[in-house]
Amino acid sequence: MIKNTKDKNNKLSLIGSISLGTGAMIGAGIFVLMGQIAELVGDLFPIAFIAGAIVVGFSSYSYVKFSNAFPSSGGVVKFLNKSYGPGTTTGVFSLLMYVSMVVSQSLVAGTFGAYTLRLFPERFASFASILGILLLVIVFIVNILGNKVIGTTATFTAVIKVFGIALLAIAGLIVSGFPDITGNYIPKNTEKLPIGIGFVASLALAILAYKGFTTITNQGGDIANPNKNLGRSIIASILICTIIYVALALAVAGGLSIPEIIKAKDYALAAAAEPVFGKWGTWITVTIAIVATFSGVIASVFSSSRLLEMLSNMKQVPSLKRLGNFKNPALIFTVSLAILLTFLFDLTRIASIGIIFYLIMDIAIHWGLFRHLKKEVDFIPIIPLIAIVMDIVVLSAFLYVKYINDPLVLIVAAIGIILMIISERFFMISHTDDDGEMQMGMDTND
Repeated sequence: MIKNTKDKNNKLSLIGSISLGTGAMIGAGIFVLMGQIAELVGDLFPIAFIAGAIVVGFSSYSYVKFSNAFPSSGGVVKFLNKSYGPGTTTGVFSLLMYVSMVVSQSLVAGTFGAYTLRLFPERFASFASILGILLLVIVFIVNILGNKVIGTTATFTAVIKVFGIALLAIAGLIVSGFPDITGNYIPKNTEKLPIGIGFVASLALAILAYKGFTTITNQGGDIANPNKNLGRSIIASILICTIIYVALALAVAGGLSIPEIIKAKDYALAAAAEPVFGKWGTWITVTIAIVATFSGVIASVFSSSRLLEMLSNMKQVPSLKRLGNFKNPALIFTVSLAILLTFLFDLTRIASIGIIFYLIMDIAIHWGLFRHLKKEVDFIPIIPLIAIVMDIVVLSAFLYVKYINDPLVLIVAAIGIILMIISERFFMISHTDDDGEMQMGMDTND
């Protein structure tokens, strides 16, 4: 009885869960995504964050229902396993989630480099990826030191990050005022696109700024009253982030013209802070960006390496012991993959690959709920169907824009997906017995 009481007292409260969820969502991606969205839609980019929040709102419904019905530290993997059962389908979509998380780490690491170099002469701009790799190495060391160091560091930096970004947004609006959002600016390459395609495609990038809410689903084993509080935490975190993102976008639009935002798209917030706050604006923004990137990568590396380890234990991917006799092979593999992506691709391409993988996985979550769990979960069927349609429309528009502007992204994403499918299929065959039964590992009940 004493043990149960102690465990209960150690559970996350709803406010604590919302704090962690908001901290995970308001990541470094927002520091670089504004410039990329503005490049697609011009001075309508603040509206893109509102529209993106609407899409994410419908999308979150499935995660809320899953979390209420099956609270677990397994999160998305548990949801896929419940929908499709152990096997190739669950393995492929779980890998898409895993790789999208690693891609986010690479995006955050690259953002760290881009913002940090704002403190140095412009001739050092090409060293952004090197600084990003250095950050990943430091984060690897922090993760090796153990959960206590990770938890203390993540909590401290999350508070600075969330309040710092909120302060930038509020102060920017007070000083610069609300911008005139007319939509007159015609971004580069949009003359090749049908009317409206650029705006719909931009929602993919806006969704990327919100996708951190999926990490809340992993709190099932740590939160008090998980059947109710997980869903509430997801909804509250999305609402808080929407307010902060829109305010921040309006502040940036009030401080810079659209051509200026696009020119400085990899460090748009730092560029916007300078005319509003003067020279100190750049220092303040870069400091917040460094803290945000550091905390974001720590949390993401921790979560994604645990996800990979879980998939290995479930025999959804090959045993990590094959990588060698290392203490934490999942962590080593995760950081190594993030370093490779940071070295090979720029921030725009990293974000594009990540959102393609994420949206495909997201569609699988909604379809799994609608098609396979009507008897186990109480939900309104039309909502996941609307979420699927929205995801397909946004993803199709984004793929079309990339086909016009940067087809290499589509090639890399397609190769990645094909390799995942082939490798998962062969691996599943390797541990299927003569009766056609797959010998799987543990379930994700915890």
